[in-house]
Amino acid sequence: METFERFLLQNKAWAEHQVTGDQAFFSRLAEVQKPEVLWIGCSDSRVPPEIAVNAQPGEIFVHRNIANQVITTDFNSLSVLQYAVDVLEVPHVVVCGHYNCGGIRASLKKQSPGLLMVNKWLKHIKDIQRLHEKELHRLSSENDRVARLVELNVIEQIYNLAHTSIIQSAWKLENRPILYGWVYGLNDGVIKELIRLDSGCKLDPIYEYDQVT
Repeated sequence: METFERFLLQNKAWAEHQVTGDQAFFSRLAEVQKPEVLWIGCSDSRVPPEIAVNAQPGEIFVHRNIANQVITTDFNSLSVLQYAVDVLEVPHVVVCGHYNCGGIRASLKKQSPGLLMVNKWLKHIKDIQRLHEKELHRLSSENDRVARLVELNVIEQIYNLAHTSIIQSAWKLENRPILYGWVYGLNDGVIKELIRLDSGCKLDPIYEYDQVT
């Protein structure tokens, strides 16, 4: 059986199972979307957000890209962020990276001439690497450097979120959302929290908006 055929069969079985225990399951979901969390994660197929935290459909609004980045010139991620914060009014935003991330590992190496678009995307992580070069250089193995850069990248993305007008405006007007930086362990499936920021946190003044509404 082809993979896509198996997926269709599994989908049908899953849908039937849901309504067996709850006849209104899909009709209720179809009425309105009210997630509690915006999840910004890596595209890696081994880190499925809903499965990792045992969430139900409708609980998480998801955006994924290579190495879970929040790039403030990327209209895709910014539009997702604005919709989640301003329209869906999520109270929580999670950036979740994962150990042994291929994007992070690649960013520690020389750029591949055949992957022009990937190179441009990973350049932002190379900038984080450059800022923490001394700390990373002190680590004895490549795996240790990858693991630490995974963590540093998540922390940087949380600050990138905090530096947007979208988040600063929501903080000022509604004291939400709380920002969480997490790392998922591929070896054990356990999530580690690295950082948490809320509306009371102090930002470097150079990143503050003079007036946000």
